[in-house]
Formats: sequence, structure tokens, C-alpha cells
Amino acid sequence: MSEARTLSEPLLRALNRMRSVILDPDRLVKAVASGRQKGTTPAWRRVEMRYVDLKSGTHLQITTYDATQAFTANHKVSTGSTNEAAEALDALLDEPFASWHVETVTEKHELLVTKPTTARVTVAPRPAEGGKAELDKARLHDQAKERLLSEDDPVFVALGLSDKDGKLKPSRQAKYRQVEEFLRQLAAAIGDAQGSGRLRTPTTEEPLRIVDLGCGNGYLTFAAQRYLTSVRDMPVVVTGVDVKEQSARHNSEVARSLGVNAEFVVGTIAGVELDQRPDVVLALHACDTATDDALAHAISWEAPLVLAAPCCHHDIAAQLRKSPTPSPYAMVTRHGILRERLADTLTDAIRASLLRISGYKVDVVQFVESQHTPRNTLLRAVRTGGPVKGGSVKKEYDELVAEWGIKPKLGELLRL
Repeated sequence: MSEARTLSEPLLRALNRMRSVILDPDRLVKAVASGRQKGTTPAWRRVEMRYVDLKSGTHLQITTYDATQAFTANHKVSTGSTNEAAEALDALLDEPFASWHVETVTEKHELLVTKPTTARVTVAPRPAEGGKAELDKARLHDQAKERLLSEDDPVFVALGLSDKDGKLKPSRQAKYRQVEEFLRQLAAAIGDAQGSGRLRTPTTEEPLRIVDLGCGNGYLTFAAQRYLTSVRDMPVVVTGVDVKEQSARHNSEVARSLGVNAEFVVGTIAGVELDQRPDVVLALHACDTATDDALAHAISWEAPLVLAAPCCHHDIAAQLRKSPTPSPYAMVTRHGILRERLADTLTDAIRASLLRISGYKVDVVQFVESQHTPRNTLLRAVRTGGPVKGGSVKKEYDELVAEWGIKPKLGELLRL
């Protein structure tokens, strides 16, 4: 087996070589572009490429990542005058990425941009058999997605999503997907918060304290506890709050059956009181302004991490129906369905803004695919410091609510 070789060459020549390697479906295992050249900003934070075999033929599958989401598109490979795969790749090669990592069945190619017109390229051999196995695996379009908690996990059996044999019930597949996507968001948020030093490392003596406001039947509560303890090996204690006594009884029974360190209390989100400040606050599908109550509590507790998936948005919607629409937006509020969607967007944009004003870094992301649930927006907030005094964020908020003549519930609770 030959040794790795490194050379410096003109950037355009190096990229052209990468192009020829990537456009060979019989050799490419995967390709990744990432980073940014000095003084530039690519359209995407990261790009991943591989070939997939579909009924209509071989396609180059390109997954692009922005700050919060991933977008996947398949581009048909053709030998004719129009090659969708080549055109899509050429557009990406024009982006100012700082590095390209390309793996074939026999080689690994690393391209690093060192100067605006120069690149350092390293080509190293790899075992042919291993590369061929990866290629065969990569070409399978409908690969089973790695699960954070398998469907036969005891928590899903106890919650009734899976039967006693650990097989997922057909009627509970949508709920299982929702739980899985929530866990992915939780995992990313925990990693970000700990990586930035904003979330402490829990110990047996001082476990991670999670409060779930409006926990319902505890699907996400128990899944979060199970994932963090069994997969991430983090000591966790959970408190669930819900207005329904039946939910508290049900969840307490599930907790006992699983041996989970959890407490479930009956009460409103607005009236909740805790003996100790939580590290993580969850508010998942709390109805209308109950989400505002949850966010106000999280801010007052100075919780390091907050994840809120809002439910209905009646409050701002009702205010929009009564207030005159500022010019020139009458065409948007003239139709009821568009006015309701605008209210949804305004409500969550305002909540995100108020969290920022209160000292949080906020991402608004897709919680789960809309075909599984229409309630698919997640506010993910990591505390970074104290409240912002004045500044552009507060000015933008003041101007927005004044322009639309609305009084957001969270703003009132925070006295802003």
C-alpha cells in the first residue's frame, strides 16, 4: 500500500480534481465540505454528499446544513447534455468553503484552502474492501436511522408506545418519531450548553434538575430522563407539573415501575413553585399563554437551558382581530387563515426576542416534521448572561409591538 502524499497547487485545479472524483458514482463513498475561507461566508455551514439508488436511477444526494436545520435533495445522474448532479456540485464548488473531505473506495482526499488561490491537498490510501462495503451501505437510500432510544426500550413499553414484546405499536409511530426528534434536539442543546460552560456537570450528589411544565402523560419527560441517564450517563432528577390530577397519578405509577427519580405535582404552570432552581426547563405543547408562563418562570429561575415547543397561539391572534392592521399589511390579515399563521409567527418571534433580551441565546428550529404534528416549532435557549439593558434587540421589540398594537403576555409577565 502506497504512502499518503501531500502537495500544494492552485485552488481551481484542486477543486477540479475533487469534482472528477465526486462525479464518479462507482468510486465515491462520501464527500463533505465545511468551514469558510477568510473574509467570506458560504451559503451553507456544511454540505454532505453521497450517491443513492432510486427507482428512477442513480442520484447524487446532497444534504446542506444552515445554523439550525438540514435540507436534503437528490439530483439525477445523467450522461446527456443536462446532468443535474454535475450542475448541483458545480454550484457548491463555487462556494468559499475552507475544506473538502472526499472518500472513495480506495482513497481519502483532503483539500484545505491555505490562501485565496492556493490549496493543500493530501491523498491517502484506504483498504479497498472497507471502502467497497461503505459504498454499498451508502447507496441504500432508505437506511434505518440510528435511534437514540430503541423502540423496545423499557420506557416505551411502560408508556404504552410499544407492546410487551418491545415492538412499536402501529398507532403510536407518530408519537415515537416525535419523542426521537425531541431527544435529538435535547442532546444537541445539552452538548451546546455544556460545551460553552453554561450548564454544570451533574453528579450523584447534585443531579441535573429538569422540570417539565405541562408534562401531560410524560412521554417526553420520561424519554428525556431515560436518555440522559442510560445513554449519556448523567444523574437526573425530574419534576413534572400538570393541572390534571390523573396525569400526576399515571406518571407517578410509571416512575415507580421504572425506578425513576421523579416527582409529579398537580398545579398550574403560572402557580408552580420549586424548592430548588432547575437546570433545564421543558415546556412542550403548553397551551397558548401557558407557554409564556413557563418561559417567565424559566427566566426568573435563570435556568441555563430552556426548550419550549409552543402549542396554540390564541392570545396574539385575538389581538390581531381587534387591532387595526398597520399599512401595508392589510392584505395579510384580510384572510383568516393567513392572519392565524401570522399570529403564530409573531408570537414565537416575540418570545424569542424576549428571551434574548433576558440574557439567552435563542434558536428557533423545527421540532418534528409537519406531517407528524403541526406543532413543530421549538424554541431552544441557552442562558449567556444577565438581561440586556437597552440595545437594538429591545428597540426592535418595542417597535414591533407598537406597530401592531399588541400586548404580548410574556412581555407583561416580564414587565417589558
